Amino acid sequence: MDKQLRKRFASPKPKYRITNWRDYNAALVKRGSLTLWIDEAVIDRWHAVSGKGAVYHDDAILCALCLRQVFDLALRQTQGFLHSLALMLELGVAVPHYSTLSRRARGLKVPTQCLSRHNRFGPLHLVIDSTGLKVFGEGEWKVRTHGVGKRRVWRKLHLGVDEASGEILAHELTMNNVHDGPVLPGLLDQIDEPLDQVSADTAYDSFRCHRAIHERNAKPVIPPRRGASIHPPPGMKDPPPTRGQIVRRIHQIGRTEWKKEAGYHRRSLAETAMFRFKTIIGPKLHNRKIENQKTEAAIGVAILNAFTALGRPQTIRIA
Repeated sequence: MDKQLRKRFASPKPKYRITNWRDYNAALVKRGSLTLWIDEAVIDRWHAVSGKGAVYHDDAILCALCLRQVFDLALRQTQGFLHSLALMLELGVAVPHYSTLSRRARGLKVPTQCLSRHNRFGPLHLVIDSTGLKVFGEGEWKVRTHGVGKRRVWRKLHLGVDEASGEILAHELTMNNVHDGPVLPGLLDQIDEPLDQVSADTAYDSFRCHRAIHERNAKPVIPPRRGASIHPPPGMKDPPPTRGQIVRRIHQIGRTEWKKEAGYHRRSLAETAMFRFKTIIGPKLHNRKIENQKTEAAIGVAILNAFTALGRPQTIRIA
């Protein structure tokens, strides 16, 4: 009954209108442009490599794998796609074999940050969350109808997103049994810029996470678990003061008011980034080895950042 009453008297969902539709529409069209991934600089160093047995530069492999993910191609189709492009454009370059693409994907360095710092506004507010990506297993309809089978394998993608620009600044792909909290310090280590605030959900409520954020001179906005104590466990050396301060403040004004006061609801933009990843890149990983899956996830992040750099919708609330 309480749920029905809350639904009945809940505030209506806000409505928004895009104010830069013409520019955003042009950015959506540019996402399909081949020149976004193949430019003269990549062609010039296509074969500029050193080392025994190396034939293709890392940028050539990265270019091929980006095209594979953008256009949702298999490895063999990627080889054929590049071959037809090289013939039509008379590029004069050899095309990597699909087995070479698979082998070179392991450990490939993928630059993911596209926006320069001066394009961001104000101090850096990082929002963090994680989501699951399926490797293989039954589909959702089969699971809902007949239950979960044995062969369902997932990986967990952790993202650190700039709240202002929407750019993904940090990412990590782990096994599905890895807890969110221990991954946070590694995400922060990927960011060299000064941090002002780090927002995450209750899964990151630990003194280790608070310590990692406190060491970066940033403000943690992490709701504590229900019944959390103000005081740290006995014997802990130099506990960060921020967790106790949050618990004390929630005792004073309540959890709902604290979330408004601390700006916690901006953390939902991390969930928006997860939705964009699964909608544009896909909810499934195509590779089977964890090293290749990490490269695949990094390329997906790079693609999303490139799309973000082309243009984002600017919205205003109308109701």
